[in-house]
Amino acid sequence: MLYAPRDIRFVEREDPRIINPTDAIIRISATCICGSDLWDYRGDNPMTEPKPMGHEYCGIVEEVGHAVRSIKKGQFVIGSFFASDNTCPICRNGYQTSCLHKEYVGGAQAPLLRVPLADGTLVATPEIPAAHLLPSLLSLSDVMGTGWFAAESANVRPGATVVVVGDGAVGLLGVLSANQMGAERIIAMSSHAPRQKLARDFGATTIVGERGDKGVARVKDLTQGIGADSVLECAGTQSSMQQAIRSARPGGSVGYVGVPHGVQLDGTALFYAHVRLHGGPAPVRHFLPKLIELVCQEKINPGRVFDLTLPLEQVAEAYRAMDERRAIKAFLTV
Repeated sequence: MLYAPRDIRFVEREDPRIINPTDAIIRISATCICGSDLWDYRGDNPMTEPKPMGHEYCGIVEEVGHAVRSIKKGQFVIGSFFASDNTCPICRNGYQTSCLHKEYVGGAQAPLLRVPLADGTLVATPEIPAAHLLPSLLSLSDVMGTGWFAAESANVRPGATVVVVGDGAVGLLGVLSANQMGAERIIAMSSHAPRQKLARDFGATTIVGERGDKGVARVKDLTQGIGADSVLECAGTQSSMQQAIRSARPGGSVGYVGVPHGVQLDGTALFYAHVRLHGGPAPVRHFLPKLIELVCQEKINPGRVFDLTLPLEQVAEAYRAMDERRAIKAFLTV
């Protein structure tokens, strides 16, 4: 629970229970801290009362409401940070995070979690997964799906030149996603040595440590003054968005998935940039079946973004480590 900026506590709460007949209760196998959780932790988002934290989860179904049909007790499941019915017109077009009946799924940094709209939100693995797959499967609940959406939104195609702005877990998995989609050249913007190494392991061909105007100049230099075909914006700040737009070539695309804080766009500059913008909250549910298959077949290993593992009881230290950039992403055992 977050009580105030940088005041995170592990406390006893009542177990969640079935409220609606479409709910499921999951016993969490593992959870984690998201970069977007740090906005709350640092006090950048207003809060009026203590807040249960966490929105990334996977685990075993413990109970389902009487209207749940496709999800069964005992299955290992992964879900999105937004519950969706997966049947409305918006869902059918692949944007489940804008479902007409969406509900935010929070409080996942806990042993038990209630998931609304279970049939539309949860996807079961073919069998109970091996323990070594757990970090990668957990990543599909948000950061891997978000990195994939960034690459898809940026129109990454085989042979493309791609720039990734942001070297957190989402940015690093954006590199992995662009590599999976066949990008020929992937320029990762990072000045942090361990993140640079992981970016290279995930498929980055070039590392650019500069930011802002200098970062844009380096990208232009690397692309003979043209800019990149696709740019993934994975940070959510004014500077990262501007850097992303200015790094794209005319006719290029920017996929933005960083939760925006203070981002404002200059309409005139955007008009003359000739750059496509697309993004938003990643429709993780849309990508889950494909990404689960890739992980279970061990064709991708996105769980490598977890570089700190702690028990849930030590969640405060996990937040501190991420806040201080001593960790890319903290994996919490339950």
